[in-house]
Amino acid sequence: MSMFCYQCQETAKGTGCTAVGVCGKTDEVSNLQDLLIFVVKGVSFLAHLGREKGLILEKADKFVFEALFTTITNANFDGDKILSKVKEGFSVRDFVVRELRENGVELPGTLPENTVWRADQDAGLILKSLSVGILKEENEDIRSLKELVVYGLKGMAAYAEHAYNLGYKNDGVFAFMHRALSATLDPAPELDDLVRLVLECGSNGVSVMALLDKANTESYGAPEITRVNIGVRGNPAILISGHDLKDMEELLEQTQGTGVDVYTHSEMLPANYYPAFKKYEHFVGNYGNSWWKQKEEFESFNGPVLFTTNCIVPPKTSYKDRIYTTGSSGFSGCTHIPDRVNGKPKDFSAIIEHAKRCPAPKEIERGEIVGGFAHNQVLALADKVVDAVKSGAIRKFVVMAGCDGRMKDRAYYTEFAEKLPKDVVILTAGCAKYRYNKLPLGDIAGIPRVLDAGQCNDSYSLAVIALKLKEVFGLNDINDLPIAYNIAWYEQKAVIVLLALLSLGVKNIHLGPTLPAFLSPAVVKVLVENFGISGIGDVDSDMKELIG
Repeated sequence: MSMFCYQCQETAKGTGCTAVGVCGKTDEVSNLQDLLIFVVKGVSFLAHLGREKGLILEKADKFVFEALFTTITNANFDGDKILSKVKEGFSVRDFVVRELRENGVELPGTLPENTVWRADQDAGLILKSLSVGILKEENEDIRSLKELVVYGLKGMAAYAEHAYNLGYKNDGVFAFMHRALSATLDPAPELDDLVRLVLECGSNGVSVMALLDKANTESYGAPEITRVNIGVRGNPAILISGHDLKDMEELLEQTQGTGVDVYTHSEMLPANYYPAFKKYEHFVGNYGNSWWKQKEEFESFNGPVLFTTNCIVPPKTSYKDRIYTTGSSGFSGCTHIPDRVNGKPKDFSAIIEHAKRCPAPKEIERGEIVGGFAHNQVLALADKVVDAVKSGAIRKFVVMAGCDGRMKDRAYYTEFAEKLPKDVVILTAGCAKYRYNKLPLGDIAGIPRVLDAGQCNDSYSLAVIALKLKEVFGLNDINDLPIAYNIAWYEQKAVIVLLALLSLGVKNIHLGPTLPAFLSPAVVKVLVENFGISGIGDVDSDMKELIG
């Protein structure tokens, strides 16, 4: 095999991509991502040594979360940019070593290879990338738990970066990231220690999602119930995808008065719910559906598309020149908009000028979709919700948060939503909602039957809602609530959401459309026995089990 990757749900044959990624990344890019993780672990090992002696180095923190985010599924397909990040890692590593020595922190006599290996030429880096992959760890169960930790950290890093871009950080989260990555370098770890590390990853996931929730709401206001336009106007426009709200803010500010409209795409849809963005008259609404439909929808949009994060599908030649990337995203041959320098906004002038030369978007649908049911908004309706539950108008809630994907078996989630009894409400966050958020499911006593909290990171809102309902109903156990969990996953941000739910004590989660390939049979057994996790079956059987 020329590569091995099994971090996403769509990995080849449900076991692992070995020649080219189903996502579209080449074997070389996959291997370079492995090399970047190799170097990241070395930086974290050294940074953790410093933290044990009270030495905190923000440069190391920032490098680690940026590099982890770069390797998340469908974010960066640009081998040159990943090589550049590896070389940056060497520089950061040298910086950390100097700081350790200058501050009297003694280095161990034997250091992991990750902290000392380097090559000056690209050829040497590429050669090394062939030997540092996932399968280097031969013990299947240890490999499974180590990768589960790393994938959780990748999701955590994504949320940490978005918060950091807004000026918010949690040093405890960074400390854990370094300690956890350092622990993955232990050549003979105890399985129980790794299991504890996985659960600790979940609790830190709750912390980082709470941080990002605070960053978003304090910066842009608490999300409001909003009717989002899904039609078009007649102006040239930019389509913005991904998750980063700071990029959203700066793009809206710079397009103001230019005659260029802005539409959200896929996971950026929830930007429509924030009060601060509603003041922009040229912010039209949302265009299209989930990330995997972008090939046909980008054709019809006509204007340039800005990726602030994942999920990129390798673009068709017909519109590749209209793809722009920024932040941790990248694709070879597409224009990349550089990061902020000295606190100044990013410069979006190139994409704005490009938009002016393009026809207006072609209409692909009309109407509105309703969202904005983050925890502040739902808790404002708490009395109404509680009354509906007590009266029997709402029998149950089902959490259908998570990711969407392109595989046909995800039609399961559309069918499940369609067949839900009329007295059941869906709680959702993430792009999984595109499987049912345009269905005519109606409402219960004025409460929509699909309550969209926002992006995947806003799954935190669903946890807050559940904990509040637990308090209101006077329950001792979150699992006694009339809430079932039928969650879809695709990539590593969904992994940290799952671990976060487990850390909160949530049990009996159905996870699909398949269980992760990186979970060994023994690790699956631990999750089943301790948390009741299971895969999905057919809709009718699962409906009977989850809803009754």
